[in-house]
Amino acid sequence: MTRVLFVCTGNVHRSVLAERLLAARLPSGSAVRPESAGTEARPRPGMERSTRAVLEKLGGDGSGFAARRLTAPLVAGAGLVLGLAREHREAAVRLAPSAMRRCFTLKEFVRLAAGGVDGVRGWTDGETPRAQRRPVDEGVPGVTRERCGPAGPHGAVPYPAAPRSSAPGTLHGAAAPVLAFDVVVAAAATRRGSTGPVPAADDDVLDPWAQPYEVLYECAREIDRAVSRLALLLGGGGASV
Repeated sequence: MTRVLFVCTGNVHRSVLAERLLAARLPSGSAVRPESAGTEARPRPGMERSTRAVLEKLGGDGSGFAARRLTAPLVAGAGLVLGLAREHREAAVRLAPSAMRRCFTLKEFVRLAAGGVDGVRGWTDGETPRAQRRPVDEGVPGVTRERCGPAGPHGAVPYPAAPRSSAPGTLHGAAAPVLAFDVVVAAAATRRGSTGPVPAADDDVLDPWAQPYEVLYECAREIDRAVSRLALLLGGGGASV
C-alpha cells in the first residue's frame, strides 16, 4: 500500500475533499491509499457538515473521517505529499527535508507528471489528456515511450506499460502499481527543475473557509478534476463528475 498525503491548513475542506475524492476515483483494489492532514489542524472526529455535503454530491464517502495535524512522520512515511497550495508543500518539506522530491502541490504534480505545462494545455472535463496516451516502445519490452515534455538531465523517464484489462490504466500484480507510482513521482520530480515558473494561481487551490456554499462547491469541483487526472496517472480510475 502506498500513501498519498494531501495537506491544507485546517484539514477541514480542501485536503479532506482531495483525500475522499481520490479514493472515489481510484479503481477497486488500488494500492494507493489517500490520506490528509492540516498544518494548523485541531484533531477531532467527524467531517465538517458543508464539506461532507459537497463531497457526497460528487460521489465521495464522508464516513469515518478524523482531522489531524501534519507531522514529520506523516510526511516521511508518504509516497507522495500533495499540498493544496504552495505554503502546504513548503510546510511539509520543512518538517521532513528528505521528502522534498515527493512533495508538490496537487495541481503542480498533475501538470508535471502529465508532461509539463504544454502537455496539459487544452484539457477539458472528461477528456483523456494527450500525455496519457501511451504508445508502446517496440524496442523495450514492457515499457512505453512517454512524452515527457522537457527532458531531465538523463532524458525522458519512461512509464511502465499497463497490461490490457477491463479497467483502462489498471496495473495487475502486487508489485506493478508500486512500480508505476514510483516512476510517475520520479518523472514529475525530474521535470520540476526543467520547466519554467508558473503563476501561483496555477498551482494553488484557494481556501473556501468561511465562504458561501457555492464557493466551496466550485472548490470541490476544481479538486475533483485534479484528482481524477491524478487517479489516471497513478494507475486507473479518473471518472470525474
